Amino acid sequence: MGYEPRDRERWVAEDPVHKRADRDDFARDRGRLIHSAALRRLSAKTQVLQPGSDDFVRTRLTHSLEVAQIGREFGSALGCDGDVVEVACLAHDIGHPPFGHNGESALAQVAAGIGGFEGNAQTLRVLTRLEAKRFHPDGRSAGLNLTRASLDAATKYPWRSADAPEGSGKFGAYDDDLDVFGWIRQDAPDGRRCLEAEVMDWSDDVAYSVHDVEDAVASGLLDLRALRDPGDVDAVVTVAGEAYAPDLGADALGAALERLLATGCVPASFDGSRRDLAALKDMTSRLVGRFVQAVEEATRAVHGPAPLRRYEADLVVPDTARAEVAVLKAVAAHFVMRADARAEVYAHQREVVRDLATWFAQDPPARLDADLLPDLAAAGDEAGRLRVVVDQVASLTDTRAIELHARIASGDCSPLTSKARRGVIGAQPEPDEGD
Repeated sequence: MGYEPRDRERWVAEDPVHKRADRDDFARDRGRLIHSAALRRLSAKTQVLQPGSDDFVRTRLTHSLEVAQIGREFGSALGCDGDVVEVACLAHDIGHPPFGHNGESALAQVAAGIGGFEGNAQTLRVLTRLEAKRFHPDGRSAGLNLTRASLDAATKYPWRSADAPEGSGKFGAYDDDLDVFGWIRQDAPDGRRCLEAEVMDWSDDVAYSVHDVEDAVASGLLDLRALRDPGDVDAVVTVAGEAYAPDLGADALGAALERLLATGCVPASFDGSRRDLAALKDMTSRLVGRFVQAVEEATRAVHGPAPLRRYEADLVVPDTARAEVAVLKAVAAHFVMRADARAEVYAHQREVVRDLATWFAQDPPARLDADLLPDLAAAGDEAGRLRVVVDQVASLTDTRAIELHARIASGDCSPLTSKARRGVIGAQPEPDEGD
């Protein structure tokens, strides 16, 4: 069936004179995202450990690049367009605020009265409004103006907050972004993700389940011998059941960890030597291959060998693979994210986010970055103005948030950035790069 002309449509029609005849629409999407300020900012946003805390650990940007590598090869093997999948993978965390999910929870409290905050809904907002590239004839921003197929592939949760499954709390669009959400989802099955979005989601799960464990080991937060300790194993299985796979049961999750250890790819110990670093890297490579291959084979067993894309098929994830990924996520959660030593750090990060939201809201015209001022002027009420403040805080890197918060605490309430910088960061359109 292939990709239809409607899949290549953009929210705002573009002058073909600016389009190179030898460049595919989806390749142009990828170029726009790679050259975006929003993607660059991920280099200073938390993945698990704060950027700068260790020379080895991943940032949101390096994580996104790894997800993109996994997703592009995985999706292409199934028949998806590699550029569409790569765009979705590169964009999947682009709406995340400083301090990762911890910052997300703080902003959700700030925005509780205006529809909440959700990183995936913010991703849609960045791609279709906040990142400067194209405009509607009436002057409204159209963001990067990506194709419908790429935007749909980046939509992990294709519903608004009011339609979220019970107990989920996850959604992909705020109410004031429903116009573009409706355009993206035109004729799409209600509440169903396209195959490219499912490939992106599984690639993300695989990447962070494996790489977060690698980071934890390399940074000294996880002693691999603990994975053979019955007490620690029970704790990991409990976390996996509570947070990642409550439907699978402790026996299935415990068996999953046993299978992973039995593969022989998980080192018994780690001393930081070059040989042990190589063994650790070999572990990540083998586990990524294991999880991707399991899902590719299961999907092909159901849908056959023909190329698969868009709504022609759903990804098939065996419970065994899902259980193994869940226990790896739980390993990082138990030994890093939920460690007692992290509680004070997380509390301070949430305080920083809340304080910055309050500070920006006290005098938005003087304190917001220049690119957000038109949105502030167009806001019709206090809820709209608070949403612009939330957009501002969400855009901050960890570094900028910490530095600005320190200046405010010291009594220096001037903006962190000069007027010149405010006119550059996030405000200037990216180069066309030949598109």
